[in-house]
Amino acid sequence: MTGVRDIRAVALFAAVAVLYLGTGFVQSWNIALSIFNMGLVSAILALGVNMQWGYAGLFNVGVMGFVALGGLATVLIAVPPVEDAWAAGGLRIVLALVLGAATIIAAILVWSKLAPGRLRALGMVVILIGGFALFRTVFDGGVIAVEAVNPAATGFLGGLGLPVLVAWPVGGVLAAGAAWLIGKTALGLRSDYLAIATLGISEIIIAVLKNEDWLTRGVKNVTGVPRPVPYEVELQQTPWFTDLAARLGADPVSMSSIMVKLSYAGLFMVVLLVLIWFSQKAWNSPWGRMMRAIRDNEVSAAAMGKDVKARHLQVFVLGSAVVGMAGAMMTTLDSQLVPSSYQPLRFTFLVWVMVIVGGSGNNWGAVLGGFLIWWLWIQVEPLGQLLMQSITSGMAEGSWLRAHLLEAAAHMRLMTMGVILLLVLRFSPRGLIPER
Repeated sequence: MTGVRDIRAVALFAAVAVLYLGTGFVQSWNIALSIFNMGLVSAILALGVNMQWGYAGLFNVGVMGFVALGGLATVLIAVPPVEDAWAAGGLRIVLALVLGAATIIAAILVWSKLAPGRLRALGMVVILIGGFALFRTVFDGGVIAVEAVNPAATGFLGGLGLPVLVAWPVGGVLAAGAAWLIGKTALGLRSDYLAIATLGISEIIIAVLKNEDWLTRGVKNVTGVPRPVPYEVELQQTPWFTDLAARLGADPVSMSSIMVKLSYAGLFMVVLLVLIWFSQKAWNSPWGRMMRAIRDNEVSAAAMGKDVKARHLQVFVLGSAVVGMAGAMMTTLDSQLVPSSYQPLRFTFLVWVMVIVGGSGNNWGAVLGGFLIWWLWIQVEPLGQLLMQSITSGMAEGSWLRAHLLEAAAHMRLMTMGVILLLVLRFSPRGLIPER
């Protein structure tokens, strides 16, 4: 039985590989590699969500919030600092953030040290109101000064100017920190509370990225994020590359684009392979068996002495860290941070389809779902347009039915995702590569 499952998994991966290779031969290798790179990122995203859902049954619908934190880490780490903005109001913003943190710490100390009563209530009110007023006084002046510095091009503080690869693990740390705060609050309650908490926090994170211009330029976007690979123009001006293109008889412009995409693919592949190796080791370890026991029957696991809430928090933080790292990789691939592109309901749905179609509880299934669903998400619309054009080719030019069918091709993506999800749930409810 195990051999049959292995053959099935290899055949499915081979079929997905044929889709990507066919895209390269039929359309172009630039398009195929672009889809493949985002397929790698999608596979990492699906792997992170599978850790939470497949390992522990935790329903996280705030995936895009953790992805956004990864993108924020890329800006904070890799973008060079804006010296004029720091000189204008950077220190005031830092001071305000320190004052805000000190206010929260003071409120926690008062709440924990004083006995319940009027004195504790009065102390909390004085600290919170006074601290908030002081924070806003310092913070608002600094923000106005920073955002006034060349707002068309900068208007924000920038980052640390470190290598962009450093931002990938930092993105995981930021997402893990947010997951810890959510988990400490919501885990231990019913699963629907976790879903509400993750969705709410995700919306808050994205709202902050859209509106705090001093941090991320808001909807004006941060462009020109440094890359871990050479620029196409740099390759085209390098003698060894131009000689190689001449020997191969290739266009240097197209070849430089393919070379850059292959470089990204190599980096992303290393990250995916490392993560899948650790995931498989964890899944097959005593820790993995314990997580499955907790997932399948929390009451029995708790009766045997397992700390269910602590283990849920652990796996929730780990999965969110993987998602945050994928978000940092996504921003690095795009070379820009676009807060308005983080659409929680739309793309969270897509990642969940990847996990469910691939096979929740199976790491390789999540990876397969990431590659397959992303390819379909990109290619279904042009294929649907081609299909509708073929169907309506014999209809009159002014036919209302022809116009309606051609317009409907734009909605093929969502319809196809729904149909695939229904078919998989009907004929393979545990996914294409089920959990063993």
